[in-house]
Amino acid sequence: MARKQSSAEKAFKQSEVRRLHNKAIKSTCKTYAKQFVEAVHAKDKALAEAKLKVLVSNLDSARSKGVLTRNAVSRKKSRMMKLFNVSFAASAAN
Repeated sequence: MARKQSSAEKAFKQSEVRRLHNKAIKSTCKTYAKQFVEAVHAKDKALAEAKLKVLVSNLDSARSKGVLTRNAVSRKKSRMMKLFNVSFAASAAN
């Protein structure tokens, strides 16, 4: 007869699944952030704008899933928007 799984073992399995799922979501957010920063450094406004939109959407999604906290998402979005605005403000003024 099969041995019954303890609640501690079940909780461990569940937390492991959650950890891997959260890690994947965080990884995608970091990848999009890196792509956005690269687009900004390449001075490609259209690409940077597209990457920023995808990044913000992804961060909001991670927030709604409880992977990232509200303040962390706000901070990351704010920093990325600031980078975009500072980088392309001079070209808009000309």
